[in-house]
Amino acid sequence: MSLHKNTILKEAVLSLAQKEKDKLLVRLINKDKMLLKQLQFQLLEDKSDLEDRIERLKKSLETLLSIAETSVKNIPIYSNYSQLNALLRQASGMINEHEKVTKDKISEIECRLYLLKTSFEKFPKLFEATAISSGLKLQKYAIGRIKNVTGKFDKLHEDIQFDLYAEMEFILGFAMKHGMSY
Repeated sequence: MSLHKNTILKEAVLSLAQKEKDKLLVRLINKDKMLLKQLQFQLLEDKSDLEDRIERLKKSLETLLSIAETSVKNIPIYSNYSQLNALLRQASGMINEHEKVTKDKISEIECRLYLLKTSFEKFPKLFEATAISSGLKLQKYAIGRIKNVTGKFDKLHEDIQFDLYAEMEFILGFAMKHGMSY
């Protein structure tokens, strides 16, 4: 149950002594790792820290994709589809966490575009039409990511859209060419 729905509990918490509220707040924050990361970013970091976070995320994505390049072959078989799908989901989770903590939409979209473009460039055969179930899952996942990033891209300021247009155009062209309707 939410504290907003339980007005009696909310009033009781608000009537506590400040020291008692502080103790409860610290205990609650420690229970939620994402909230802890968000508060650390909001309260203790600045614009240069955001730039550092973005660079670390991009390096992590590059590392993950270089691992994919060595472990996943561009041959349409079950294991390659599954491995690439797992790596893309892991990378997407990293981007999701970055966005939840920083609320920075531009770096989120840049990283999502980078992830899609690089995976399409390095593994084009794994996105071709297939009857293998793991291949269909990979394509469905890619279509979902394209749909997601397209919606977010459309909400960006036109100057930022202009800067990211080439990557977006490549991704949409690749998707159309490979029959991935989004």
